Amino acid sequence: MTPLRTPDSHFTNLVDYPFTPNYINVDDTEGGSLRLHYVDEGPKHAPIILLLHGEPTWSYLYRKMIPPLATAGFRVIAPDLIGFGRSDKPSERSDYTYQRHVDWLRALLVQLDLQDITLFCQDWGGLLGLRLLAEEQDRFRRTVAANTMLPTGDRHPGDAFIQWQQLSQNIPIFATGKIIAGACVNAVSADTIAAYDAPFPDESYKAGARQFPMLVPVSPEDPAAIPNQQAWAVLSKMQKPFLTAFSDKDPITKGGDAAFQKMIPGCNGQAHTTIQGGGHFLQEDQSEQLVQVILNFIGATLHK
Repeated sequence: MTPLRTPDSHFTNLVDYPFTPNYINVDDTEGGSLRLHYVDEGPKHAPIILLLHGEPTWSYLYRKMIPPLATAGFRVIAPDLIGFGRSDKPSERSDYTYQRHVDWLRALLVQLDLQDITLFCQDWGGLLGLRLLAEEQDRFRRTVAANTMLPTGDRHPGDAFIQWQQLSQNIPIFATGKIIAGACVNAVSADTIAAYDAPFPDESYKAGARQFPMLVPVSPEDPAAIPNQQAWAVLSKMQKPFLTAFSDKDPITKGGDAAFQKMIPGCNGQAHTTIQGGGHFLQEDQSEQLVQVILNFIGATLHK
């Protein structure tokens, strides 16, 4: 595996992103290692809020949520998935598999010995984070799921996702910042678009961004179908508090909140909410609402 590493100069003076970088090394499964970046803010021995991003974003997506959550007294950890942000980027699309990404994130939990986690997951942050919730459940206290899913390949993923999947494979230039801006309701500034482009000096760095849409299980024969079914078997019995906070304007995950509420016992009695005025990347559109939802949920479930 040959990883690419975005020069640090690409991450200087990004708007609203003053965070000190932190790194761990994870096994690339081929005899080498990859550097995984994460933001780590707030008191080091405080309860943990883990913020997991998706495709094709990075921890910059959480820049407006990290400070108020840390100020509220939590240790806030926001990793960059391998292939994104300040993390290393394997150069071949075949380097990216669903299982490898689960295991690379698991390495973060193990190496930092994260416990008593409040998980917030969106997009691929849920496809990966919910697997970890099922497989490492003793590390987690509660979960907030937003605009995400855990597909098992036995249901059609929806026309909006298929259109995105086809677009991601056919466009000659994968314009990351503009793609993210196009999935938001509110206008996204040129500086913010540039920050989402920053991890990718050229197209060679975008193997992960290109491959991720193809890793979503859309048939029962997909390699991730059975592990995801096994995860659902655990989640369908899990009593730990589970909250949905989907947005009102995301065609890709629309209705997914109802599926979680129906399947996961920990959803019972929770104050599920719909984030008004939010597109797919509701962290961009409605960060203040999301922060309040997370803090209210933690407060309401302290003794559960």
